[in-house]
Amino acid sequence: METNQLPHYDMSENTTDCCARFNPGGWDNRRLHFKDKRFVRAHSLSAMHIPINMGSIFTRVQKHIDEADAFDDDDFIVMSKDLSPWTEEHLFAVTKDVPNEEMVSVSGDFITKVFEGPYRESKNWYVEMKKLVEAEGSDQDDIYFFYTTCPKCAKAYGQNFVVGVARI
Repeated sequence: METNQLPHYDMSENTTDCCARFNPGGWDNRRLHFKDKRFVRAHSLSAMHIPINMGSIFTRVQKHIDEADAFDDDDFIVMSKDLSPWTEEHLFAVTKDVPNEEMVSVSGDFITKVFEGPYRESKNWYVEMKKLVEAEGSDQDDIYFFYTTCPKCAKAYGQNFVVGVARI
């Protein structure tokens, strides 16, 4: 895969008027290579790793991304990770700087794995991602998850795909 390129996120099927149905094709077992890739960084609150205000944070950030015309469905991912039991970090891929949001750049090599199941399985997915990182000969502990649909849409579609993204 080319530098800063992501697998295509097919947004063509959206029966919920919220999240598109995720097509996992092309996302599993991929290697991503980022060099100064632009992201908006946002933080949300959690209570013992359970999101509290994630929806409102995502709505605000996506509104700013849309207003800045910085969205591209061929360059779409939101990487989320727990910083503590009380705080989550979210990195929204963008095509250019977004006013009124914190901008960061990310460089490095990452591997992906697609999971399907309820969000409560995330602790097991984290362990599986750690094993993948170790199998690559790395000791990195930089693991993100791309929650492809909100809980309401996952229920509507009958599937909940989550993509693990780990630095190697």
